[in-house]
Amino acid sequence: MPEFRFGRLLLRAIEETDLPIFLSFLQDADVVEYLGMAAFPTTLEEELNWYENALKAPLWERPLAICIQDEEGSPWRLIGNCSFKKIDEQARHAELGLLIGDKREWNKGYGTEAMQALQWLGFTELNLNKLYLKVFAGNKGGIRAYEKAGFIHEGRLRQERFYQGKYDDSLMMSVLRSEWQERQQDQKG
Repeated sequence: MPEFRFGRLLLRAIEETDLPIFLSFLQDADVVEYLGMAAFPTTLEEELNWYENALKAPLWERPLAICIQDEEGSPWRLIGNCSFKKIDEQARHAELGLLIGDKREWNKGYGTEAMQALQWLGFTELNLNKLYLKVFAGNKGGIRAYEKAGFIHEGRLRQERFYQGKYDDSLMMSVLRSEWQERQQDQKG
């Protein structure tokens, strides 16, 4: 997929030169807390393996770098990634993934915009009917971003993970093409 501009974001293919930045994100316990990963050091070699495996995935399931500009005309700066996963062409649905790894950019709406960009791509380019995700119940910022992007709560998987001495539930959230289309019409009119 070529570069894709959406709102304040540029989504592009992940490059090997991005790996040190991603590695810095994954060295931060606050960042990995809601990724379902243990707060355990990640090496550059592990990131390189992740990258090589990502390149083997089907085109639309390869992660996309999320980049922003600090001011108009400045270079694009990597702040995270997003992706389609488990695309089911028969059922016309896919799971979404999101990481805003640069904590300086948390609570600025970039997660919401990335989810809106994936909705546009999923519903217009991939002709999907449903996009869904799982989010840990303790991830209040993520939940708020997904709700603002139009995702609806579908269910709760109780005590889905054990992290730092306690259990946390996972929430299932989704958005249907018809809901997305209705929001698009409301924004136009």
